[in-house]
Amino acid sequence: MYKKEDNGAVEIAIIGGTGIYDNDLFREEKTIKSHTPYGPPSDSITVGMFGERKIAFLPRHGKGHRIPPHMINYRANIWALKDLGVRRIIAPSAVGSLNYSYAPGEIMLPDQFIDFTKNRNYSFFDGSQACHISMADPFCNDLRRTANKCINDLGIKFHDKGTYVCIEGPRFSTRSESKMFRDIYHADIIGMTLIPECILARESEICYLSISTITDYDVWAEQPVSSKDVIEILQKNADTTRTIISKLIPLISNDRNDCSCGSALDEALL
Repeated sequence: MYKKEDNGAVEIAIIGGTGIYDNDLFREEKTIKSHTPYGPPSDSITVGMFGERKIAFLPRHGKGHRIPPHMINYRANIWALKDLGVRRIIAPSAVGSLNYSYAPGEIMLPDQFIDFTKNRNYSFFDGSQACHISMADPFCNDLRRTANKCINDLGIKFHDKGTYVCIEGPRFSTRSESKMFRDIYHADIIGMTLIPECILARESEICYLSISTITDYDVWAEQPVSSKDVIEILQKNADTTRTIISKLIPLISNDRNDCSCGSALDEALL
């Protein structure tokens, strides 16, 4: 069993999304099989060193992509990372585009979300104490600023803000739904895994950054989505995502003086 006091707590976690199932970003030191009050997380957690930083890696869908988005144990995943001492999460994921300005192969750092999920466990506070966490700005502003500069310096095509609509899945949208998300709700990208992952991170006072890789235009564009097409683009973009993360980690400050994520519960608990 991994002990936080052994060489210090894990500082940063990467939750690998579709197309990023294995850790090849840092030197592996150990693999942890976590136990949480909510059951097992998606898979074992790999812990190792990236330079001077202690990093954890957890594949969101499990190795081999065996867990669909609506069956992911989000509470167990976040709980396990918090238990390791994680204070920051970098969360790459695959999304579809609802806007021609956001093209397949490009990266987006969303700054807002709209929740259209239906049947998930959204909170750690489910009876013993009331908590109304603020999600006005759902992603860590400090991590977003750092990532913005990092990706810009790399010369990679990206968008520094936009709205992510999260649907239940595992099916893709109908044409009518897709047009509704685009034309009525004015969302920019669509995915299935952001909620409740980022909410639970905020309840755990963990900084959270979404790095959304655009794989396709959703069906509003009259181009039916297939998993095969998505995977092909993901494989091409996986190296870009890894490059971003590897360049981003050394830029992340050791302290959290420029965000309020670490005190999110101060005015949320009743």
